Amino acid sequence: MEQPPAQPQPLPPPDTAPAGRHHGGTSYAVLTGEALPPTGGVEQEEADRFYTDSLNILRDSGIPFLVAGTFAVNCYTGINRATKDLDIFCKPGDFPRILLHFKDQGFETEIHDERWLAKVKRGKCFFDVIFSSAVAVVTITDQWFNESHPAELYDVPVQLTPPTEMIWSKALLQNRNRYDGADIAHMILRQGDRIDWHRLLSHMEQYWEVLLIHVLNFRFIYPSERDRVPRWLLDELLQRARMHADLPVPMTRVCRGRLFSPEDYRVDVMEWGFADLVGAAIPAPGEGRTG
Repeated sequence: MEQPPAQPQPLPPPDTAPAGRHHGGTSYAVLTGEALPPTGGVEQEEADRFYTDSLNILRDSGIPFLVAGTFAVNCYTGINRATKDLDIFCKPGDFPRILLHFKDQGFETEIHDERWLAKVKRGKCFFDVIFSSAVAVVTITDQWFNESHPAELYDVPVQLTPPTEMIWSKALLQNRNRYDGADIAHMILRQGDRIDWHRLLSHMEQYWEVLLIHVLNFRFIYPSERDRVPRWLLDELLQRARMHADLPVPMTRVCRGRLFSPEDYRVDVMEWGFADLVGAAIPAPGEGRTG
């Protein structure tokens, strides 16, 4: 049996990648040893030991989890971008199990936001336990675990978040400090034939304009690769845009910008009279504002 390469090899071009790979048992990439991206602000040896221990504990716990974030993007695209932490996706009902399990193993745990984010820590190292999104739109469900996308991190077999859900999890990250549009463009380029476009449209049914934004963004970035996005999807999204243009103007003034960034569009709901769509806390009078 052929041994995994010591360094991550470039993924095959999108037009030659084997179809249906996400239903097979072949890993997309192997990230181990020197092939792993550097971690930001933490000694590499300390980070390596923490991530190795954490992934082994997660695997042995039997609690379903998926690797997301920069590690997953690196595996899917062949990019070797530095990361400061590890993103672990799980179902909302499983995040308490993960925290309590690691607490029993002597790790520190923290619930950063009951709506979507917890952390497991040891010293300066940590990983995020993510079970929804900051605006409670993207929730990890059983459907996320229906496909197999194996990889190895620190010699530990793991499952990556499916490409379809990776895009969905990043689609609304658009604020002054964070924009994941480049990750989405790279995912479409490198994993387009493994994306379930019908399922992605279903996820984003209420946010189809955002999907159209990313489709057009991809077409602009890679005009020679525009066929990576199915023509039926582009036609459907453009038809929706045309139909909406013929509708009457809504009676309620709504700002959906806070789905992208609660802070950047704060003024719209605080001072300009727009209805809000998310439940991010707004300071009481006298507490001031930042940014």
